[in-house]
Amino acid sequence: MARRYEVTRRTTLVLWGCLALVLFAAGCGEQKPPDTRVADEKAIRDADAQWSKTAAARDIEGTVSYYSDDASLLAPNAPVASDKQSIRAAWAGLLTPDTSLSWQATKVEVARSGDLAYLIGTYQLTSKDAHGKPVSDNGKFLEVWKKQTDGKWKVVADIFNSDLPVAQPRPAAERKRPAHHPTKKKKRHSRSTEN
Repeated sequence: MARRYEVTRRTTLVLWGCLALVLFAAGCGEQKPPDTRVADEKAIRDADAQWSKTAAARDIEGTVSYYSDDASLLAPNAPVASDKQSIRAAWAGLLTPDTSLSWQATKVEVARSGDLAYLIGTYQLTSKDAHGKPVSDNGKFLEVWKKQTDGKWKVVADIFNSDLPVAQPRPAAERKRPAHHPTKKKKRHSRSTEN
C-alpha cells in the first residue's frame, strides 16, 4: 500500500510539473511583438518624401499608387473620393502643367501595434489663374497610413486644406456695375385737335 501511494504521489507530481511547463510555455508565447515604431516612422517619412517628388513630377499614376485599394481622399470643396478612379481624377485635376506642388512631413506617429500611423505636414501649391497670373497657396494635411499584408505602408485616408482665408464677396457697392448709357428721353408730341 505504501508503494501504491508512492507511485500515485510521483504521478501527481509529474502531472503538476507538466501542467506548470505548459502554462509557462503558453505565457511565453504571448510576448509582445518587437517595437518597430522608429523604423516604421522612418519608412513612412521616406515614402511620403518620395510621394511628394512623384507628385511634383506630375506623375499621376505614381502619385495614386501610394494609396491603398480602400483609400479615401478628402479634398476641400469636393465630395469624398473613395476609389482609385475618383482619386486619380482628383489628382489629374490638380497636377496640371501650370501647377507646382510639394509637401513635407512635420510629425509622424506610429501606433505601438505597428500597423497604423498618421502623418501631419504642410504643402505649397502654385498655379495660374484664368488670366495666367501665378497664384500661391499654403496649407496643411493629415494622412493615415496602414501597413499592408506585404509589409509596405500605404495611405488609407488623406485630407488637406488651405491656410488662406476664405475669399469674401465684395459688397454690392464695390461690384463692377454695367456701363451707364444715358437714355434719350422720348419727346411726346401732343396732338391738337381742331374743331
